[in-house]
Amino acid sequence: MSFDRLAPYYRWMELILAGGKMHRCRTAFLGQIQKPKNILLLGEGHGRSLVEFRRRFADAQITCVDASAGMLAQSRQQLTRSNLEANHVEFINADALNWVPAPHHYDLVVTNFFLDCFRSDQLKAIISKVAASATPDASWLLADFQIPDEGLRLIRSRLILWMLYSFFRATTRLPAHKLTKPDSLLEEAGYTLHRRVESEWGLLHSDWWRRINSTTLCDQII
Repeated sequence: MSFDRLAPYYRWMELILAGGKMHRCRTAFLGQIQKPKNILLLGEGHGRSLVEFRRRFADAQITCVDASAGMLAQSRQQLTRSNLEANHVEFINADALNWVPAPHHYDLVVTNFFLDCFRSDQLKAIISKVAASATPDASWLLADFQIPDEGLRLIRSRLILWMLYSFFRATTRLPAHKLTKPDSLLEEAGYTLHRRVESEWGLLHSDWWRRINSTTLCDQII
């Protein structure tokens, strides 16, 4: 899988096809989460999330991982265009399936429009590995597509996703040919869904998943 061919055009493709809808999904919970120290942006793509996190959490260390060197270059350019420094940002050009992160390091994991790229077996391996790299009280933010349960919303979402998967499989050799819902895998990794916001007739959703340890639970009770 490689997004290098699309990297120079991806930001404009998203703006033309979706306007600001996907970006609103990416930033849905930024004003609500606790200030993180170490952030993992996995499959960051063209860098719009990176800019938002760099602005809001200037003192946090951000690790930006993407298999596409072209996308990482776009992320760097986004920082420059936004007059933001690249200090506290580590760029790693690596495939998520092969990358080995440090254990128990990140207190915030972010996977925006990324988990939908993988087959179910690959997704299980990635979520398990990334969960092991997170702290016991880490949050996990994700924005992605989904298929509603019934009605015209279901038909609409299936048609849109069929077109998207057909295009990206042809242009990027995307491993997945259908959407795998990650909820059960996140629960197996010790996460609980804290909040979910849906939009676009149920096609898009933003999730805030949390790990609940004894300290977090005491804070909630108090």
